[in-house]
Amino acid sequence: MAGSAARAGLTLAIPTVAGVPIAIALVNIVGAFVLGCLYSLLAHRSPADASAVRIRLLLGTGFCGGFTTYSALANDTVVLAVNGGLGAATLYAFGTLLVGGLATWAGIVAGTASDGSRRRTGRGGEAA
Repeated sequence: MAGSAARAGLTLAIPTVAGVPIAIALVNIVGAFVLGCLYSLLAHRSPADASAVRIRLLLGTGFCGGFTTYSALANDTVVLAVNGGLGAATLYAFGTLLVGGLATWAGIVAGTASDGSRRRTGRGGEAA
């Protein structure tokens, strides 16, 4: 619910630019970054670690699942194709997917760096 509410708030707050729904693209890109961070931070945890499972379900499946919306991206792409031309729609769809993929990679890098920093300083419940 919180992810869907955050997405709805952003789509109301961020206006379209020349008919392009920027908010949906930004939501999906930010969500991809957060999921990359989450993945890298939880990747070294045991599958039996109950807190890791809860965090993954709460933030990954729950918040990010409600926050991101590839169905709205597909719908907006069709609307752009009908109203603004096929070129704009293609650029919007593939641009969002490409930048989202890069955001996922950046999130993994950031999460890995953060996890490594915690391990070096002895924070996070693991031995330094």
